Amino acid sequence: MITFKQLSKYYPTKQGRRHVFKDINLSLPMDKSIGVLGPNGAGKSTLIKILGGADYPSRGKVVSPLKISWPLGLRGGLQGSMSGRENVRFVARIHGFTNTKVVEEKVSQFAEIGIYFDEPVKTYSSGMRARVAFGLTMAFDFDFDVLLVDELTAVGDTNFKKKSEKVLKDKYENTKVIMVNHSANELKKYCQAGLLIKDQNLHYFDEIDHAIQEYQSCYVTH
Repeated sequence: MITFKQLSKYYPTKQGRRHVFKDINLSLPMDKSIGVLGPNGAGKSTLIKILGGADYPSRGKVVSPLKISWPLGLRGGLQGSMSGRENVRFVARIHGFTNTKVVEEKVSQFAEIGIYFDEPVKTYSSGMRARVAFGLTMAFDFDFDVLLVDELTAVGDTNFKKKSEKVLKDKYENTKVIMVNHSANELKKYCQAGLLIKDQNLHYFDEIDHAIQEYQSCYVTH
């Protein structure tokens, strides 16, 4: 279970506060993988960042006994001024790995970005960032209960997409996914339930098809 308690997220603008989320009270059952839907700018990536600790609510909190990953994907939570290798080394040490070279090598081999692994992450393309962020989580066993995936399958490289999909599916037995993806077909491939961002709030659907239907009726013009 993941519980939102009076959660709000807003940003200051010249016109006053712009709320992305406002006073959300919701408990998400995590017996199914969840696909997140919403129009551009609704806050899908912001939600993933808050769940993964890469961003914070303006008010309220998220409570869960589950071990939740950092955001994986095109906007994965890597520190920009550090290299890919330094990010991996830092995270590995936090999680108690003394021999970080083994982890570094695994991520380097998985990401397949060559010499750029030792360049600052802020110089990476979105695809390169996704490779390292995903490889960091999958290179060794963190035993996450929930993986946060933000547009990972949108990475254009076919071989990387196939490799990532295989690793994700291998994790499914013990791990659930909260996934952002603009493709309804991709969401249906990985997720059984849905979460629609609408009117600065979150609406949970026990069936992903029902969430997609509601999203299309609200936001897709026919």
